[in-house]
Order: sequence, then C-alpha cells, then structure tokens
Amino acid sequence: MDFSSVHNIHERAVLEAVSAATARYPGIGNNHDLLADVACVALNRVQPRYIRHAVDLAFFLTESERQAHEKAVDDAVDYAYGFVQARHLMAARR
Repeated sequence: MDFSSVHNIHERAVLEAVSAATARYPGIGNNHDLLADVACVALNRVQPRYIRHAVDLAFFLTESERQAHEKAVDDAVDYAYGFVQARHLMAARR
C-alpha cells in the first residue's frame, strides 16, 4: 500500500511560519538544529489533521476554520520559538 499522499495539514504551514519568523529570533534563526526543534514543538502544539490532497483542505474547511487554523499555527510557532530559545539559553548557562 502507498500512503505517501497522506499528510498533516499543519506541516507545511508550520514550516513556512518557522522560516518566516527567523528574523524575529536571531539567536535561533541561523541554527538549523534549533529551527527543527522549533518546528517539532510547534507541530506538537496543534492538533493533527490529515488529508491526502490540498484540494481536500480547500473544499472541506470553512473560512472560520481556515482562520482558526492560521491562528493555531501562528500561536504554536510563537510558543515554540520562546520555548526553544529559553531551553537553549538555559543550556548555555551550564
């Protein structure tokens, strides 16, 4: 069986939001390992929702659901940057 078309709708949005926010977090924005950590923390903060095709997302989401999705992603990414930044600073003090 081929499940390669199945994916979490939040993955692309979170990765794009993490990339877009790098300028706001200069201590993290140039460290690929920390950016991957930010993406993982953010993805774990949003409820997974799986689809097979992007058209499924456009067809099944209402405008209010789409706005809630965007807000959830933005909130999760902001939290994740703060979380990873705090952990990174704590580790540097040791």
